[in-house]
Amino acid sequence: MPLVRIDIRKNPDPSYARKLGNVVYEALKATIGVPDRDNFQVLNEHDEDHFVYDPAYLGIERTDGLVFIQITISEGRTVEQKKLLYKSIADGLGVEAGVRPEDVFINLIEVKKENWSFGNGVAQYVT
Repeated sequence: MPLVRIDIRKNPDPSYARKLGNVVYEALKATIGVPDRDNFQVLNEHDEDHFVYDPAYLGIERTDGLVFIQITISEGRTVEQKKLLYKSIADGLGVEAGVRPEDVFINLIEVKKENWSFGNGVAQYVT
């Protein structure tokens, strides 16, 4: 059920964005119970004029290695599950892609289950 958007500065490695997406998907499965095959992602790379951020907001020192991650999921996770998800993503990106934890920016959007249609014009989660 999650829809993941990942935005980064252009990277010379054409597989880099996909690697980030794999880490996020594995973290979603491990921490909040996302099932196998429920993997929907939009991966975007931007030039410096189209990737804007404050390098020191809230005292966190960010670099051009910043990774914006926006996850839309159905509502119902606890605060503890969300915190575990954020940490799992940050840790995984550090290990698998060398991303500094300061450069992991996550925005979680929760929606009601009736706000999803996975195809055929049907709200599959509505009972």
